[in-house]
Amino acid sequence: MRFFESIEKASTLLNRVGALIAVALIIYMFGHIILEIVMRLFGRSTFILDEYIGYAVAAMAFLGLPYVLEKGGLIRVSLLMERIPEPRRWPLELFSSLVTAGCFLWLSTFWLQNVQRSYQRGVVSETLAETPIWLPEGAILIGMWLISFTLLVRSLKILLLRSRYSSPTA
Repeated sequence: MRFFESIEKASTLLNRVGALIAVALIIYMFGHIILEIVMRLFGRSTFILDEYIGYAVAAMAFLGLPYVLEKGGLIRVSLLMERIPEPRRWPLELFSSLVTAGCFLWLSTFWLQNVQRSYQRGVVSETLAETPIWLPEGAILIGMWLISFTLLVRSLKILLLRSRYSSPTA
């Protein structure tokens, strides 16, 4: 049990780091948009607003998702879950967590290949900024790994607690 607690703490810490990065990206997007508005008042532009805001939104979503899952903030379809008594919900919770983790891990294998290819080939965006594409792709990959890890930790917790497991709700 002590081993699980240390894994759960590591997951919580990583999820908080992801959430902090997501918050920092929101602040960055706000600042960049304000800067662009002010610059356009004077007939100027950064010329990279659309590109960088797009990267930031994607990274923010994937890096913030594990924290939101951990805190029970994701929208759940509770049509089936409400009909099952709480002590008997754990097999369905376990199944959904494992399947979702498997899907994210499976997708991340292809995404990893894409990131590696972009890095090895030196692929850059077709804009003035010529941003190395592996950077935003890498942020998404890290988010996929974080959500997978969070789901696997959740699955382990469900297995350990079984009928005593209660999923967090928003």
